[in-house]
Amino acid sequence: MKSKFLLILSIITTVFVGCESDDTADIIINDNSITTINNGGSGDSGSTITLSGVYTEDLTLESGSEYLITGPVLMASGTTLTVPAGMTVKAQPVGVNAYIAIQQGAKINAVGSSVNPIIFTSNASSPASGNWGGLVICGNAPINSTADGSTDASTTEVGGLSYGGNTPDDDSGTLKYVRIEYAGGAIDGNSELNGLSLYAVGNTTTIDYVQIYEGSDDGIEFFGGTVNVSHLSVVNSEDDSVDWTEGYIGTITDVYVKHGTSHDKAFECDGYNTDFSNEAGYFSAPNVTNVTIVGANDGGEAVRLRAGTQAIFTNVLMSDFDEAFDLDGDAGDNPTGQGVLDDKLLVNNVTFNNVTVKLKNDTGFTFTEADFISGDGNGTGTDYATWGAGWTRQ
Repeated sequence: MKSKFLLILSIITTVFVGCESDDTADIIINDNSITTINNGGSGDSGSTITLSGVYTEDLTLESGSEYLITGPVLMASGTTLTVPAGMTVKAQPVGVNAYIAIQQGAKINAVGSSVNPIIFTSNASSPASGNWGGLVICGNAPINSTADGSTDASTTEVGGLSYGGNTPDDDSGTLKYVRIEYAGGAIDGNSELNGLSLYAVGNTTTIDYVQIYEGSDDGIEFFGGTVNVSHLSVVNSEDDSVDWTEGYIGTITDVYVKHGTSHDKAFECDGYNTDFSNEAGYFSAPNVTNVTIVGANDGGEAVRLRAGTQAIFTNVLMSDFDEAFDLDGDAGDNPTGQGVLDDKLLVNNVTFNNVTVKLKNDTGFTFTEADFISGDGNGTGTDYATWGAGWTRQ
């Protein structure tokens, strides 16, 4: 999923700009739309509160109430969406037309626990992937599709929301013990939402213990930014499980990926958005530590690294793939292989189980498997049985 690039001043992030559609969508929303539907009970019993529109004041969901997302829910700059532990928030199965977006300058406060996780899911009687959009967070951290040090912004392909800037320590709030189910609604093959879309999210944002389950597009995608994510579970995503682009620089620690019947890569990693250009002149370069990838034993490749991306993978356990790491690039604008030679793209301590090809080099650079992989057989992956217990789905 790629962003639609448009240079705009970051000050043009009012709620009205935030709710404009770009040319990939025709989404109409009404400001502050909150409706209570009585389902036949007395008093407050049996009522459902529907959510859609642009929220210009804090929105705090109340324990004991039921909420239904019926359209885009856009939190404007300066507001906070608060979701209590143990709450399940449902969305109408209208695909991309129902999602939650935390815009630049807004925050989400969704803190559950292992025994009381927060769940965002579909309201369908028989839920399925792509039933609704998912969760979008837009921040002010750097992206490399604008000039280095610039406060200019880009816009998302769905909804035309602004993201990007020059604030690495931007704070978009907290997600903890959150499960996002049946998301990834699409307009067409080029315009989709992910389970969790992180656009230029800064490194004082907390994202810890998050699962994306049964999504139709990517599980989680990083569009630039500096956010650090830990205890991430992605199960049965139909596209890539973890995706990064636009100069993402952060840490991803303790990751569990499991493929279902329909899937693409476990990781798809771009140094910049090749639909446009690398204006800032640097590449994505996260550190990824403690990773378990469980394939479906149906061929394919686990990790694709391309467009000059850099990354250090440490302690990886990978099972059931034809190819483990596929590196693509060239000697021009996409020097993925140069990262290997410069020790900026490496795998340290990895174990391959039922993997045919460990490394495929399509970068145009010459290097050996030993230049890229060290500690073969020493990877143990993440302790998912411990940290994923009680709040995740398989």
